[in-house]
Amino acid sequence: MVRNKGGPGIDKMTVSALQAYLQAHGPAIKAQLVTGPYRPKPVKRVAIPQPGAGVRVLGVPTGLDRLLQQAIHQL
Repeated sequence: MVRNKGGPGIDKMTVSALQAYLQAHGPAIKAQLVTGPYRPKPVKRVAIPQPGAGVRVLGVPTGLDRLLQQAIHQL
């Protein structure tokens, strides 16, 4: 997310804002992950024009969901 300059999801939270958000809400997010009520946010849809014809639709998750996906993947 930082290296590829990934854009924000539907929550419009930047990488720098995510760090502050995690400091404030990290324990609550961890508790939701452990006990089960955490649900990922909806994915932002972005249409990317393709050379030649048509568009490619990308799904952009929120920064928090990307971070959690990567953490779970690394486990």
